Amino acid sequence: MKKIILIPLISLIITSFSGCSVLRGLGLIPTELEMIMGLKDALQQGLFRGFDAFANPEGNPLIRFVFPGEAEKIEKTLRDIGLDRAINQVTSKFNRAMSTAVQVSKPLFIDAIKNMSIREAVNILVTDNPHAATEYFKKEMKPGLMDAFRPIVDSTIKTEGANKEWSNIVKVYNKIPFISKPLEENLTDFIAARAVDGMFLIIANEEEQIRTRYELRKTDMMRKVFTWAEKELQRRQMMKTSG
Repeated sequence: MKKIILIPLISLIITSFSGCSVLRGLGLIPTELEMIMGLKDALQQGLFRGFDAFANPEGNPLIRFVFPGEAEKIEKTLRDIGLDRAINQVTSKFNRAMSTAVQVSKPLFIDAIKNMSIREAVNILVTDNPHAATEYFKKEMKPGLMDAFRPIVDSTIKTEGANKEWSNIVKVYNKIPFISKPLEENLTDFIAARAVDGMFLIIANEEEQIRTRYELRKTDMMRKVFTWAEKELQRRQMMKTSG
């Protein structure tokens, strides 16, 4: 008789413990606040990688200055007509302009992450998109960051005389017969966008690494949130496959 009573009781306990609210109460599912904190930790970790990379953008082909449009073809053409030294000089100055903008704007990036409110934290975490958090952050923050970067880039370019050097290069290049698209004289927006996009590229790469490699989850909150998200995604994928 006791066994008959015990079976439904065990079944009831298992059913109860399978509910999300109970699991969350046991600390097995992160709270919304914890999810946001874990995401912010991941984004901030990516930021610091970006700051380090932009300390010397010339050494990183992913973020250093490249010519707009058909970059390689334009650069080769300019070097072929004897502008090697001018190209190297102005490129170094544009790289420094990007580096200055990023380094000066550190507080803007950090504050943007601290102040961000992610309403759809679960959707950003539990996804097969390895850059979901970065893409959300970029969409929300890029316009404001561009506004902040433009004056810094513009000031650095003018202070170092890169604007005049670039203007001379543009005049020479645009006189070449049959060029498909002339170069623009003002590259402030282009350089600012390159710097912002470069930062997000590094953050996206770091997010992907954090999602796939446990040892890169440097804080307790990141370990809890991303480990849960990884298992939850696997569970959902298994349910789809079995269904």
